[in-house]
Amino acid sequence: MHQRTVQGAPHLASEVWVSKSLRAATEKRPGDPSLSQQLRNKGGRARFMPIFLFLALTFAASAVAQQVPSPGSRTLMDAHNCYPYYEWWGDRIDRALSTGTPLAIEQDLAWYTDPKTGRSWSIVTHGEPLSPNSPTMEHYFFDKVRPIVEQALKEGNHGNWPLITLNLDFKDNKPEHLAAVLALLKTHQAWLTTAVKTGDPATPQPLEIKPILVLTGENDAQQTVFFDQLQSGDRVLLFGAIHSENKDTHAAPEVIGAEKASNYRRWWNNPWRVVEAGGQPHAGEWTPEKAARLRALVERAHANGLWIRFYTLDGVTEAEHTALGTFRGYNFGSLAAARTRWQAAIAAHVDYLASDQYEQVAQEIHNSK
Repeated sequence: MHQRTVQGAPHLASEVWVSKSLRAATEKRPGDPSLSQQLRNKGGRARFMPIFLFLALTFAASAVAQQVPSPGSRTLMDAHNCYPYYEWWGDRIDRALSTGTPLAIEQDLAWYTDPKTGRSWSIVTHGEPLSPNSPTMEHYFFDKVRPIVEQALKEGNHGNWPLITLNLDFKDNKPEHLAAVLALLKTHQAWLTTAVKTGDPATPQPLEIKPILVLTGENDAQQTVFFDQLQSGDRVLLFGAIHSENKDTHAAPEVIGAEKASNYRRWWNNPWRVVEAGGQPHAGEWTPEKAARLRALVERAHANGLWIRFYTLDGVTEAEHTALGTFRGYNFGSLAAARTRWQAAIAAHVDYLASDQYEQVAQEIHNSK
């Protein structure tokens, strides 16, 4: 007989065992005391204890399998700009995945049109000049994570799904580009964490957790394609950020993060300058006041039901800057200065900690547990 599974765990045999055991334990025979009398005496409790224990463990395992990582429940290393720049740094996704799961991976996307043929497609790139030789997300990301996802679906959720958060940074918001990416995600829908669209867009619906969670930006054009144009009952395949890009980064957390989570918008994306006004190169010493500012931002996000991300926290030498392909505007200038901020972000329960130093940040998170 074919075994039915839930989250990859066979349970048909256990259902049969429980059914038979319950019948044997509860069957009333002539002269037997009542069920309540049996449970009140020591022998009766012993007789039923294996069944109660099995049911308790079964329900507990089911609860773990369905657990949704709530805002503030875990800090993930967010692999910033996790793709090659032209022919350089093509190993970034391998470096990121080598740190283990769960983690987040950022992919920047642009819409390329071949000037000779007029054919257009989405490429993974940091921006101009666009090249037809740039990889596609299907090849660079989905093909790479396929073994991880397929193995996870086979084994089931052990309470650590989503294993991979895919963070999409669109370099343009052309409707045809957004539609093409949505079509690609639909081909991998069985891998993706989704929610149902209802007639109430303001109320977040429960997430159906799968190995991958896809996040995207705050642009309203993205919401139009990824959410508004869906029919009621359709699955939402990716989730946008709240509007904060054009707000005063020095403002109070309730001003910058005024929005609450909705069915589509479920996270808040922040440059580090909202914490330290000078940005990474001019951050100076880490102070209790800065730590309080960080905690206030995080607490505001979590109170509004949002995951929160900060980018990009690097501490590299000039040689490491060249080797890793980092940006000077994200550099605190030393590993010690960056590590102080990593530790503060972890302690504050930041959800996504973006850096180009994948291995060091992942190790810092691991050491904090």
